Amino acid sequence: MNGIHNPAALPSPPDCTTFTEALEQVFAFAVTVEHYMQAGIAARGLTRARATVIWQLHRHGPTTQQQLARAIGVTARNVTALVDGLQDSGFVRREPHPSDRRAFLVHLTDTGRQVTKQLAADYEAGSQDLFSDIPVEQMGPFLSTMQTLTARLATATGPQTQS
Repeated sequence: MNGIHNPAALPSPPDCTTFTEALEQVFAFAVTVEHYMQAGIAARGLTRARATVIWQLHRHGPTTQQQLARAIGVTARNVTALVDGLQDSGFVRREPHPSDRRAFLVHLTDTGRQVTKQLAADYEAGSQDLFSDIPVEQMGPFLSTMQTLTARLATATGPQTQS
């Protein structure tokens, strides 16, 4: 009780080195996660941006290119190039929109659906490999910290876009 009213009795705040070391660890984690993700999608013949498009289609079904651009945070020109590449690779197809003559719906092909099933299975297996032996009582604080850091970084960097 005495420490609550006596600042001298409280532990001193961490020095700046601790924060710097924490940020360095966050950056190292981010680089490692990026390599991990790239390896998984490259094995499927995809880039991160293309994987984002097919994952969006997997989760939300056929979508216009305009909706895709908004959903993944890229320009209309970028989404056109992404869809062109995915169509050329056999992952998606375009079909006329049933009610808008000016638009096309982007659909996953059988190949695209198979790849997203594999990505989903890899995602599930990866989460098991990464977290299965971490005590459950540590997961809540970990997730809370990750959410806080993600929100702070998102605020610091502004709107996110992909190319």
